[in-house]
Amino acid sequence: MGSMGEPEVPYTEVILVGAGFASFTVLNRLRKQNINVRILEKGSKSGGIWYWNCYPGARVDSDAPIYQLFDKDLYEDFTFTERYAGGKELRRYFEHVEKKWNLKEYIDFDKHVDSAHFNEKTHEWHVECSDGTEYRCRWFMPCIGFAARRYTPPVPGLSNFKGDTYHTAVWPQHGVNLKNKRIATIGTGASGIQVIQEIGDKAKHLTVFQRTPNMALPMNQQKLDPEEEDRKKKNGDYEKAFEDTRHTFSGFRYDFIEKNTFDDSAEDREKFYNNLMNEQGGFRFWLNTYKDMLFDQDANDQAYDFWKRQVRKRVKNPEKQELLAPTVAPHPWGTKRPSLEQRFYEVVDQDHVDIIDINKHPITEVTETGIRTDKGFIELDVLILATGFDSVTGSLAQLDIQSTRGGTIADHWKDRLQTSMGIAIPGFPNMFFLYGPQAPTAFSNGPSCTQFQAEFVEEAMKRVVKDGITRFEATDEAENDWVKRMNEKWDITLFPKAKSWYSGANIPGKRVEPLNWAGGMVEYTESLAKSLENNYQGWHTAKVGA
Repeated sequence: MGSMGEPEVPYTEVILVGAGFASFTVLNRLRKQNINVRILEKGSKSGGIWYWNCYPGARVDSDAPIYQLFDKDLYEDFTFTERYAGGKELRRYFEHVEKKWNLKEYIDFDKHVDSAHFNEKTHEWHVECSDGTEYRCRWFMPCIGFAARRYTPPVPGLSNFKGDTYHTAVWPQHGVNLKNKRIATIGTGASGIQVIQEIGDKAKHLTVFQRTPNMALPMNQQKLDPEEEDRKKKNGDYEKAFEDTRHTFSGFRYDFIEKNTFDDSAEDREKFYNNLMNEQGGFRFWLNTYKDMLFDQDANDQAYDFWKRQVRKRVKNPEKQELLAPTVAPHPWGTKRPSLEQRFYEVVDQDHVDIIDINKHPITEVTETGIRTDKGFIELDVLILATGFDSVTGSLAQLDIQSTRGGTIADHWKDRLQTSMGIAIPGFPNMFFLYGPQAPTAFSNGPSCTQFQAEFVEEAMKRVVKDGITRFEATDEAENDWVKRMNEKWDITLFPKAKSWYSGANIPGKRVEPLNWAGGMVEYTESLAKSLENNYQGWHTAKVGA
């Protein structure tokens, strides 16, 4: 009896990696073209980052209604309950999308993509998961976002601690009881701010280890009235909000005003700043302000001075005032992404909360029972690492995706970060990635960015299918041009003055360079569209067997 042959690797036209906003948007658009699509998701449920973001206080920083998929079929019978949705509500939203769009039959859960390589004879990708499952596809589209590789700093003796240690990026799905515990948090980025303000009142004692103060802004959270939201839907307000995001720098509903800082008197600036920061709240003080704020240091100093004074009004302890809102700004205001807070400053101002500047008082040792600095020893029950991610590039670079020219994506980025328009890479044909490096990504409202990228993918796929193209690869010229433009846009801003995850500076030893497109959403989407003109001017095309 002869031996049985190897089972055939199943084929689907498109494989998407990750079950979040980007993949859901692309899938729904491509299946309307009768293109067969499959999603591989390493988690047990959909939601993308919102499956993993289950730490205390996890919440989005884009306000309603633009933090959702831009689709009337979805929003007509789902209404968020808060201006800024929390993690639990976003999970409920993704369950709604799955049911409404009948998506579960398209998703393979618990599938961690390990590797992929392209077959030049068949113009197909061969994808392998960590459990040994294999797939073949014509088009391979990683949609894993910019925060898929967590970062744990090299804290001396971290493994010695016998208490409970948690990282905000992989918080236990079942939750954690932190009531009356002696807790330390390391990190004051977005997750750190949210955790601290959520657990601070419950902790017996809380120690916050801070490297750089977060220039956080008032969230101005509020409950949404279901009847009022229904009126907005019927009146076209939701559709207008989605349309507005197409015409702004960051994909929010608002933009920088056509006025420079010193065009206004000091009195008028004060009123303007107050309206943005305290009356309206959210990111308006960052992205709806004077157009020169992120370009001119003197203008930026005015913004910082106002912000500092507002924070110091809320913090009574003089030492904490200086730690949280220093007399001299550690970097230009807004060149690190500000977090949105609700009670952060009131929480950390309490007597049972200490703040330690690890630049002046670094952690010298973690022992079985706590943390030691030159200020003394702190006994702990719980240690929380809110230390973020190897952001933007780390997600894709960690995967073994092989180039047709040899090497991986990480190898391609060995000497510099380089992509074509933040959506494709020469040497990786038939591969699009969404919400990743060199796109507006971290400068944008996520669902706006993924919506516009998905629209480009939809249009590109329509054309290549119609033209019988089976191999579609970004040109080296397009990549070189994009890198040049990336640096030009970055260098005219104040962003290079900050050591930020925007440029990879949060990871020791990582090359510092712009990771996100700083030229705005409008110019970005125009660049994508232009690349398809003049017989695919930004791409090499071929047909299998030709």
